[in-house]
Amino acid sequence: MIHYRTYLKQEGLPWVTFIHGAGGSSSIWFKQIREYRKHYNILLVDLRGHGKSEKGNWEKGDSFSDIAKDVVEVLDTLEIPQTHVVGMSLGTIVAQTMADNHPDRVKSLVLGGAIIRLDIRTKFLLFVGHVSKKIVPYMLLYKLLAYIVMPQKKHEESRMVFVNEAKKMCQKEFVKWFSLTQLINPYLSRLQISTTSIPTLFLMGDEDYLFIPPVEKVVKDIATFEMITIKDSGHVCNIDQPDEFNRLSINYIARIERQNAAILV
Repeated sequence: MIHYRTYLKQEGLPWVTFIHGAGGSSSIWFKQIREYRKHYNILLVDLRGHGKSEKGNWEKGDSFSDIAKDVVEVLDTLEIPQTHVVGMSLGTIVAQTMADNHPDRVKSLVLGGAIIRLDIRTKFLLFVGHVSKKIVPYMLLYKLLAYIVMPQKKHEESRMVFVNEAKKMCQKEFVKWFSLTQLINPYLSRLQISTTSIPTLFLMGDEDYLFIPPVEKVVKDIATFEMITIKDSGHVCNIDQPDEFNRLSINYIARIERQNAAILV
């Protein structure tokens, strides 16, 4: 059972669905809710095994497609035909998978701290994690990864938000999620090709040293993708610089809504 919350401003207004990263929960969006509620209806989900969602909801062979399907089933339950999707970190892979598997349900993507390719450093970190994931206590491994991805003092709030939320998980859930990162590069490469019809904005912190270079490359290659770098921000830019994240993402969604309205006219 996937836990979710909604904030309904007005019937007929566009919906925005927020998808957190691995180890987080819907609570990571606490700096977005107030501003977004002024403009849109909001759906917040806790991905399987996170937050208040049910644990142990895995079957052999489950993938990002199954996690994306969890979110789409919530949309079905709430009778939301289409939504803009805002994702963060590993949640951006879930968001892009939704756009790939259910393109008719996704109006646009806003991908913060997007993970679209792993370089040699991140692949090495994941290799170490895969080797030790069933032996090393998951919180020790998670804290290490969080520190490597968000190393600076100014990233401490973001780092601690994710670490504190990860404490609500368990070893088995962490192992399941970590296992999804195996063979991830070929999958991500295909996602970039298959979702080019969906308007996509990448919001990247200028200190997100592990993940900016591949985003820069894919945006250069694909005309429907856009990227904006947020100054003085690390990987979790919605927490590091919430006002700028909110302004840029809300303006982007408003632009997509205007474009869609113009097409209908």
